[in-house]
Amino acid sequence: MTPIYLDHAATTPLDPSVLEAMLVAMRAGYGNPSAVHGPGRAARLALETARESIAADLNVAPGEICFTSGGTESDNLALRGALDARKASDGRDHLVTVATEHHAVLHTAEALRADGFPVTILPVDRLGRLDLDELRRAVTGRTALVSIMHANNEIGTVHPIPEIARIIHEMGAWLHTDAVQSIGKLPVDVQSLGADLVSFTAHKLHGPVGTGALIVRSGVRLAPQQTGGAHERSLRAGTESVAGAVGLAAALHLSLTTLPETAERLARLSNKLRTELLNRVPDLLVNGDPEARLPGIVSVSLDAKGGDLDGEMLLMGLDLAGVAASAGSACASGSVRPSHVLLALGHDEPTARASIRFSLGRDTTEAEIDGAALAFSRVAKRIRR
Repeated sequence: MTPIYLDHAATTPLDPSVLEAMLVAMRAGYGNPSAVHGPGRAARLALETARESIAADLNVAPGEICFTSGGTESDNLALRGALDARKASDGRDHLVTVATEHHAVLHTAEALRADGFPVTILPVDRLGRLDLDELRRAVTGRTALVSIMHANNEIGTVHPIPEIARIIHEMGAWLHTDAVQSIGKLPVDVQSLGADLVSFTAHKLHGPVGTGALIVRSGVRLAPQQTGGAHERSLRAGTESVAGAVGLAAALHLSLTTLPETAERLARLSNKLRTELLNRVPDLLVNGDPEARLPGIVSVSLDAKGGDLDGEMLLMGLDLAGVAASAGSACASGSVRPSHVLLALGHDEPTARASIRFSLGRDTTEAEIDGAALAFSRVAKRIRR
């Protein structure tokens, strides 16, 4: 039985055309891009061509793109690099972020706090929205960086980054946004977005695992966190993955080329899935903002009503029925931990554990939506018994 794959927010299948572009790069660009000989120059040309393609697609300068190993490294470089640089240059050392951020941001913030940097973590409302007045009060003359994701990876809520950027810049702070889920799925012009630092990665876009980038806008200076050479404008030492960069560029361009059509399909199929689930499953909670949301993410929770439902059985029951989805959080020691995002929305722990994130992709079909809704309703009934 072919599984119904509804976990595209975790990772996406590699597109055949992206794979072909990478194979060409691996065959022809095997040299070290820092070398001066012919194979090295060929590798450097492929790397810089990929950089220029990404820059054109996102409306930034090629020199503002720093290739990394993915979203987690990009987030770490943005937070640690900005805090270290600002503290050294102007004494600003305060970080502001949000309770629903990805763990790549939240765990880094916790580590920075342990190192002596003051950190403020702002709450959200029941739809995952940030109170902008509360943000204004949190940003002070000591604030170096604010990190707020563009679109939430678990519930799909989209934050108004351009408006947030205006608030933050008035106070002299920089803005980092984790755009891992939004780039390639929403129209993103980085100039209009207004963020100073933007993280994204290839494997959410039908590109390769292990390659991402951090956009570092002109005028922003980061302290490098990985030393050893002058690669990536001395921001990130280490020989670049030429094939990875080529794959990221190809995947991004393909995603943007098909974006209007794909976004409309995913919005329609997501609405269909939500409607089917609400019709089939009583006491079902739909998570996230019903308006400002990513197309393609449907997060639902079984209302535990003070009891305790078996969230692990819910996830494994779907898997046995041939539906690949996510609990929205990591599985550890054989049990599903309650999602920090859903707890931040105000869910109790049993309800947060009895939650599933369905994330659709550009190849998802209506038949797969029907199959997933039926499977979820059957598993939910068994759990409630």
